[in-house]
Amino acid sequence: MNQSRWAVWKSLFWMFVKINVLTTSGPASVGLLYKESVGKIMTEAQFIEAVGFSNVLPGSEALKLAMFVGYAAGGIPGTVVAILGSILPPTIIMLAVASVIEKFQGEAWMAGFIKGLGPAVAMLIVVVAWQIFRSESAKSIKKRALLIGLLSAVAFWLDIPSPLVLVGAGILGVILFR
Repeated sequence: MNQSRWAVWKSLFWMFVKINVLTTSGPASVGLLYKESVGKIMTEAQFIEAVGFSNVLPGSEALKLAMFVGYAAGGIPGTVVAILGSILPPTIIMLAVASVIEKFQGEAWMAGFIKGLGPAVAMLIVVVAWQIFRSESAKSIKKRALLIGLLSAVAFWLDIPSPLVLVGAGILGVILFR
């Protein structure tokens, strides 16, 4: 193996370790992954495509993005390295959190702490969506994206199951973005 492959794999591993230590939830990690990968490993269009596919396919969004980015940067070995970098931090953190929760599970402050996390994660998702939506490559697709977003919101209000909404948005995207 030549040095450059090792450097790419090492970079991928540490990038995903960093992302998964700093942002331990799948949706919240998208913003940091965007900052770390766009322009360095992949284009913004590739990243948007990866996020779109990761939402349609079943399974963990963060792991699907890790596989996509890892493969784009280092092929199959890059995929394996990116997944290892993605899996190790949450596994270690979850073992630590589980032991703490077991110790403090009856405490009143723990319930308040958990309730406070929801709005913070929601805001992180809004910030990432805003950054992608106002980017240069997204300027040409704003009207169509707004239409898909509006129809998705209507589907949410009508309580249509999310898999059907995602499939419908994908089909509408194929029609609108030819």
